[in-house]
Amino acid sequence: MTNPSTDTKPTIGFVGIGNMGWPMAACLTRHGYPLQLADARRVQAENFVQQVGGFAAESLTALAAASDVVITMLPTSKNVGDALAEGTDNLLAGLRPGSLVIDMTSGMPAATQELAKRVAEAGSVMIDAPVSGGVPRAKSGELAIMVGGDPDAVNRARPVLNAMGSTILLCGAVGAGQAMKALNNLVSAGGFLIGIEALLIGQKFGLDPGLMTDVLNVSTGMNNSSQKKFRQFVLSRGFNSGFSLDLMVKDIGIATAMGRDSGVPAPFAALCREMWASAAAALGPGQDHTAVAKFSELLAGFELETE
Repeated sequence: MTNPSTDTKPTIGFVGIGNMGWPMAACLTRHGYPLQLADARRVQAENFVQQVGGFAAESLTALAAASDVVITMLPTSKNVGDALAEGTDNLLAGLRPGSLVIDMTSGMPAATQELAKRVAEAGSVMIDAPVSGGVPRAKSGELAIMVGGDPDAVNRARPVLNAMGSTILLCGAVGAGQAMKALNNLVSAGGFLIGIEALLIGQKFGLDPGLMTDVLNVSTGMNNSSQKKFRQFVLSRGFNSGFSLDLMVKDIGIATAMGRDSGVPAPFAALCREMWASAAAALGPGQDHTAVAKFSELLAGFELETE
């Protein structure tokens, strides 16, 4: 496919066509944005072009040179740093002055702040905009997007972000979006674990976990996990939400590190991180984050069942 650079909308370079990046990039295509695409697995970018559209860039440098806006959606801040400025093929080598870089990775705020300085030195601007909502809301374009950065740069990014999300929340200076995302996932992780433990206690007593989930969802114990994860991914034994256990552990670690660095006592958060990290070690790599329920089942000595 030829490069659709003549489109009236700004060309977007999208780096990272993974579980979340693919549907997010597809939303941009549906909204008429011409895309330059790159992924560590080049075949992934080529498959996207064949199935959805866009142009598979020959290199990161070429992607940046052809783009007005560059989006990174990668696993970690290290991956972002490598793509942005490491090696002979990097984004900064091709970034045009005045470009906008949007890091949508759930990364480390301090690392992002340092990368933003390097982008500024190159004559462009960087904001962070991690997302919440998982693969289903990425597909529908209804993500919640937590943004950190200069307000003028954020306003410039809004039309692009609106193509992927239904809620855009300015959290503060660059790095603030990622700080908020990490804290959000800490709360989500705690709610998941306590909910699974409640289901295990109830089943041992004689209650049906499916019925318990229904009761929670019309009562004060309701949370995102009871609504969107317990029946769908745990009781179904699917464990296939599309968000990995390793990434959840990373995000919880960012949140607890923020607590340590700021001197805020957070014993429950520390225990939560220990539980999730122990689950990742026990279950091994490549697990979906909802598989953490298997670790609670292992401790209890039995599995959740439903009628």
